[in-house]
Amino acid sequence: MTIEIRQAMPQDAGLLHDVAAATFPLACPPHTTRAAIRDFIADHLSETSFDGYLADPQRALFLAVEGEVAIGYTMVVFGDPTDADAAASITIHPTAELSKVYVREGHHGAGVAGRLVESSIASAAEHGAAGIWLGVNQENARANRFYEKQGFALVGTKRFLVGGQYEDDFVRERSI
Repeated sequence: MTIEIRQAMPQDAGLLHDVAAATFPLACPPHTTRAAIRDFIADHLSETSFDGYLADPQRALFLAVEGEVAIGYTMVVFGDPTDADAAASITIHPTAELSKVYVREGHHGAGVAGRLVESSIASAAEHGAAGIWLGVNQENARANRFYEKQGFALVGTKRFLVGGQYEDDFVRERSI
């Protein structure tokens, strides 16, 4: 079956939540508790949260779909970072954040994430960004290798709160 990459629409909030709930745990460090993951999904990746993200003109979301099933997604946030550590790390302005890049486990290594990132970078460029940055858990070796291959250089560190515990993230950036 063919995999389509497309910009997410308001009616896609449920699909986005489904793929987010299935993929967010894959990016968490092994010590992250099930309760912390569940709470993060409920607070930030619920269908209601995606309704808000989709309605925000400062964001663009992209879906990878195979038939009727969402197999991956990305979210771009246009503008300077609100996180002080990320803001101190990035060097290219104007910028956008590649906030989320998630693909279902059965599709890892098939090029889906790369295609989603390409669409996200094109969207950031259309919105005037000269660079794009992201945060990725320092313990997520697979994701870090992927981002290096996509041209994202390590430029700093920041913290990310999950379940009342701060995790250490790398800040990576690339020009567009």
